[in-house]
Amino acid sequence: MSQTLGFVGVGRMGGPMASRLLDAGHSLVVFDTNPAVVKALTDRGAAGASSAEDVASKAEVVFLSLPTPPIVQSVSLGDKGILNGSRVKTMIDLSTTGPSVAKVVARAAAERGVAWADSPVSGGVTGAAKGTLAVMVSCARPTFEEIDPLLKVFGKTFYVGDKPGLAQIAKLANNLLAAAALVISSEAVAMGVKAGLDAKVLIDIINAGSGRNSATQDKFPRAILPRTFDFGFATGLSYKDVRLCVEEAEALGVPMVAGAAVRQMLAITQAKYGADSDFTMIAKVIEEWAGVEMKG
Repeated sequence: MSQTLGFVGVGRMGGPMASRLLDAGHSLVVFDTNPAVVKALTDRGAAGASSAEDVASKAEVVFLSLPTPPIVQSVSLGDKGILNGSRVKTMIDLSTTGPSVAKVVARAAAERGVAWADSPVSGGVTGAAKGTLAVMVSCARPTFEEIDPLLKVFGKTFYVGDKPGLAQIAKLANNLLAAAALVISSEAVAMGVKAGLDAKVLIDIINAGSGRNSATQDKFPRAILPRTFDFGFATGLSYKDVRLCVEEAEALGVPMVAGAAVRQMLAITQAKYGADSDFTMIAKVIEEWAGVEMKG
């Protein structure tokens, strides 16, 4: 059954997900600080709102898709924030915040009688557009049963438990592995090229063997070998995710020797190319150090 939904943050990831909700027949109220991305949805029939609070005064279920933990906390709890809305009954956070902020916002939502669902997604902009995301969910089980049909519009759902922030742990683990695969694959291919191997041939060999991974199967063919470095995930966001992951692991008493090295590589890439660069630029850093070019 269609219903009026709210969506705060309709940029690179939120925009395609909001668009899928419209495709599914739902009425949608949207807000973003960027008027251009709001217009793309209002042109398709969504209603615009003046603030996050305004969205939450027009919709009982409000989605968030925002870039950093401080922004999620501010948009949820601050002035003109979602929890000041008069109608909202359920908040679903699709952002990657780490468990600490998830716990803070979940507690504040509970105090105001609003159900909270922590629901980070994985699969990138392409997955958001196609509805093939992995959607991790931690919330009260009855809340999950209510929102699962909505979340299935975005992709495959994985209920991980009722503890706030638990889905964030799953997302951070995933994003650490994605970045780690990119770092180590770049080192391996750079070595091969330096020795005289063709980069594409080496990638084909790896993908037919036991070393294949998400970087060799997807990121190298799409963004590194063609020299476009435009996979679609910002270095600054990857660095944020890996930093949150390593910090959480340390707080739990789990050593992350390799994870710390991946974090450092992302810090170097961000310092050299900027937070808005594509995280496949990690390969460019390694190319420069090795004095090679990994091209198809």
